[in-house]
Amino acid sequence: MGDPTGDVNSNLLIRSSTGDSELDAAVWQWLQWDKNAKTRGQIETLLQDGRNKELRDRLCSRMSFGTAGLRSAMGAGFSRINDLTVIQTTQGMFHYLERSFPDLKSRGLVVGYDTRGQASSNCSSQRLAALAAAAFLSRGVQVYLFSRYVPTPFVPYAVQKLRAAAGVMITASHNRKEDNGYKVYWENGAQIASPYDKEILKCVEQQPEPWAESWNVSLVDSSPLMSDPLLVIMESYMEDLRTVCFHRELNQKTRLKFVHTSFHGVGHDYVQSAFRVFGFNPPIPVPEQKDPDPNFSSVKCPNPEEGECVLELSLRLAEKEGARVVLATDPDADRLAVAELQDSGRWKVFTGNELAALLGWWMFFCWDKSGSTSGVQDVYMLATAVSSSVLRAVASKEGFQYEETLPGFKWIGNRVKNLLDQKKTVLFAFEESIGFMCGTAVLDKDGVSAAVVVAEMATYLDSMGLNMEQQLIRIYETYGYHISKTSYFLCYDPLTIKRIFERLRNYSGPKQYPQVCGAFGVLHVRDVTMGYDSSQQNKRCLLPVSKNSQMITFTFQNGCVATMRTSGTEPKIKYYAEMCGVPGQGDRSYLEGELKKVIQVLVEEFLEPSKNGLIWRAV
Repeated sequence: MGDPTGDVNSNLLIRSSTGDSELDAAVWQWLQWDKNAKTRGQIETLLQDGRNKELRDRLCSRMSFGTAGLRSAMGAGFSRINDLTVIQTTQGMFHYLERSFPDLKSRGLVVGYDTRGQASSNCSSQRLAALAAAAFLSRGVQVYLFSRYVPTPFVPYAVQKLRAAAGVMITASHNRKEDNGYKVYWENGAQIASPYDKEILKCVEQQPEPWAESWNVSLVDSSPLMSDPLLVIMESYMEDLRTVCFHRELNQKTRLKFVHTSFHGVGHDYVQSAFRVFGFNPPIPVPEQKDPDPNFSSVKCPNPEEGECVLELSLRLAEKEGARVVLATDPDADRLAVAELQDSGRWKVFTGNELAALLGWWMFFCWDKSGSTSGVQDVYMLATAVSSSVLRAVASKEGFQYEETLPGFKWIGNRVKNLLDQKKTVLFAFEESIGFMCGTAVLDKDGVSAAVVVAEMATYLDSMGLNMEQQLIRIYETYGYHISKTSYFLCYDPLTIKRIFERLRNYSGPKQYPQVCGAFGVLHVRDVTMGYDSSQQNKRCLLPVSKNSQMITFTFQNGCVATMRTSGTEPKIKYYAEMCGVPGQGDRSYLEGELKKVIQVLVEEFLEPSKNGLIWRAV
């Protein structure tokens, strides 16, 4: 295998056998294949120290594709993100793409990366991207590797513009600083879903040994097959942004000021450019968070979805500068959080569902005023099944189409592409976790375009004497109040998570779901994991079965809809609950009260946090 340390590794393994033949084989394989001295050293140390449980956790399982690709902690092991697992996954991709695309070599692969990981750790996103590129270059495939960090949306955008066979983005988005990830896009510009994800991993398992050339990152500088798409994609993306800009002259005149934070990630330069395209003065950056910092040193966690507690620097700067709107893109700039200063002096931080209600209204309003020749019956908006159904109410009244998908933008992106191929018009799509698609230039959530679209919407509303919260109330009064609450519990034990959901499936007997929760009767149950839906005549779920994750939805007799599911990227059990009012009616305080009561008993009776050792996190 060409590893000069092979004899040393053999002696080490003989002296330090774990007594477990499966684990010994995994350790042997790792020490033979890993050419990164730091991660190989981690395994050697664990072996010498007799830490067999940790060795097994790291080496005897492999990452699988979740709602956002592969994500895990950076470090040694087949279950973690590191040089070897990135090379193996990329080689698996090559084998599968080679079967799928006869013209793979000429069509090529797009590779991008964020700013995670210290360069000194030999595990930075930039290095991992270079390794992914090297694997394809070594097999004679054209590679478009961005020369600097880019927002995640740039990779799917580039895949479509360059007609590449696929794309890879090295990112863990808003995860903790210790994590990294590997996100894959197909030729259509959408994230891969089944069966592509399973087939790629099957190829990895069939041929896991790394090619010698895959370690040769110098190919990135020397291969004639390597090119940098940054300038052409940046120019094209910004030009395409104009398709969702409707009031440039108004933007140029506005007195509104905006503050933007990029949360120590990639977003600053790109949001600044987007604002110029729309005719705005650039937003005021938060200086402590403007430049990339893989340690995310000024926030307790790099996720703007956490709300006011992580937006502190942005809000204080906005108050100092007289800015009324704060825009926060997450570290890879595919999500957007928004806060608005009210006349009372308080800050309103919009939830993902609230912001989606505003953006959905805005995109339809602008389409309606544009004089489009396509009929409203061919216009679509989409949301994930755990997001607010507010756009369903808007669609019902305005005549356009509304669809829901499984959680994750891979489902939205692929469905949108299908609709576009049918010559339909898709205006907007969203997931409640502050992910928004405004237009269809990118078939994924995009914080850069969402940020500037929100700025234009706020500018228009300001010219009409309104702010965004006032407009949100108008939307609810017109289409019915949709009061939602989302939060989560941390749970680091997969067996506990499995036990919680299996209990719900066998609540009062085998294959019997709960019929009541506290004082609230259960009207319907939808279990996407098992493909069951009691509301359907044949009891089959309309959404695709998703056996790799847990997800059960309860519809209560009082109209509340609540979903519990596991996160595809973090050790969380999330819950989503919503009460929907009738247009022109509905007591908001009553809906809020009912929602609070349902959530309380849902958590106590279905999740049993104390018994199961769950750690609650408010959102």
